[in-house]
Amino acid sequence: MTKSAFLFDLDGVILDTEGHYTEFWDGIGADYLGDPHLAAKLKGETIATSLMRCFPDDEQKREEVRARLYEFEANMKYEYVPGAHEFLTSLKAGGYPTAIVTSSNRDKMAQVYKSRPEIREMVDHVLTCDDFSRSKPAPDCYILGMKTCGSSPENTFIFEDSFNGLKSARDSGGHVVALATTNSRESVAPYADIVVDNFVGMTAARLLKHIGAFEI
Repeated sequence: MTKSAFLFDLDGVILDTEGHYTEFWDGIGADYLGDPHLAAKLKGETIATSLMRCFPDDEQKREEVRARLYEFEANMKYEYVPGAHEFLTSLKAGGYPTAIVTSSNRDKMAQVYKSRPEIREMVDHVLTCDDFSRSKPAPDCYILGMKTCGSSPENTFIFEDSFNGLKSARDSGGHVVALATTNSRESVAPYADIVVDNFVGMTAARLLKHIGAFEI
């Protein structure tokens, strides 16, 4: 029997970084667009999609903000969401197919690997926005993740935190686990089969047993 696959968004799921990005994008919104609450509108999107949304007719500003973002990411702390390291390690030991499916690009991942080099060994595959053409909330990235892991929607768990990511996961057909790290449990619940605060105490066996009726 083929083992279930596990697909993970990165920021706000494996890494506790969404607060940093909220700070950055709200600052960009305030500085450039008069919108100090910009971040919530962009979460889950690729950087290219977000820049085009914010500055559709100004390439110079897009490049300026991109450079600011790369500098910001180079100095960010990449702490794990509680229990994430242990859960990923247990999946690897159990032989479950795993992949990170992130809207970040390869340049961002290079910064992550400098801080957390072990991440590359904790999963079987890392898919970035450079690997798919349509940004979340389109389901393309998770459909590609399933194909890469050799799994089907009914045999795949997807872990997300942002609304765009949750919509992407839901529309791919997989079992959606929402982490209430970025948004409240109540707000993410309509998009998910399971809602959790973090990965503490989570195991593959518990998820398989409680599909659709599980809370931590």
